[in-house]
Amino acid sequence: MLKFAILGYPIGHSVSPQIHKAGFASLGIDADYEILETAPENLIERIDFLKKEGYAGVNVTIPLKVKIAMFVEEVDKNADLAGAINTIKINADKSLSGFNTDITGFKSALTCPLQGKEVTILGTGGAARAVTVACTELGVKKVNFYTRNIPNALEFVKFFRELAPQIEFTLNQIETLKELPTTDLLVNTTPIGMKGHSADSTPVNKKVLTTLPKHAVVYDIVYNPTETILLEDAHHLGLQTISGLDMLVAQAVAAQKIWFGATPDFEKMKLAGERALASYHIDYM
Repeated sequence: MLKFAILGYPIGHSVSPQIHKAGFASLGIDADYEILETAPENLIERIDFLKKEGYAGVNVTIPLKVKIAMFVEEVDKNADLAGAINTIKINADKSLSGFNTDITGFKSALTCPLQGKEVTILGTGGAARAVTVACTELGVKKVNFYTRNIPNALEFVKFFRELAPQIEFTLNQIETLKELPTTDLLVNTTPIGMKGHSADSTPVNKKVLTTLPKHAVVYDIVYNPTETILLEDAHHLGLQTISGLDMLVAQAVAAQKIWFGATPDFEKMKLAGERALASYHIDYM
């Protein structure tokens, strides 16, 4: 049996095992997937363990997506551009190859073309970087960033202005966000709205959402709950919405394509994720 896992800390209630196991089953592959909570200071020992115990690959989440690069022999273009790795393939010689499937996951879950469009991104952390790479690849004309800490985001924006000089990038204080009349796609990359973090909050109030064009799409990468307050507000206003669960499952599909060279069943994996999240909700109400 092939062995896979997710590394991160804390990740005790990750739904990745259920999602990936459904993918394995859809491909007819005999494999297991487990949670291996790994604090940053224990990463060296964990890498040695993975190699010794014959794991075939792992996913990597917060706070290890950057630090894991120290142990990887090669990275794909997406991981290089995003500055983060979320998928590892452990090769036959025990070397590690790193990939970023968050970019692919974000693009796969999109329901609208972005060529020549304007995108507004809430947050400037690691997730925002992956989303921005996707937007540059999809030919957007303008990206507006809203963040709480502008000084910390200056290098972030400078990187993308140099990477894609044909795109206009703006950096704004999130408290100044009052209207979005020209935004075609609004993306929340912050943890605001996440269960266990700030589930009763939203990164922008409903009044701001009313200023979006009627064709605008609201995309929240938070997947627990599947409908955040942001998406609930957007839905009530008649706007198209995309849940973070779609991106989570799509990046898992992309990871399995890397590991096996075959595409698992997205719908079966999403259903497994929904069931796991529903169970989590019941257990922790």
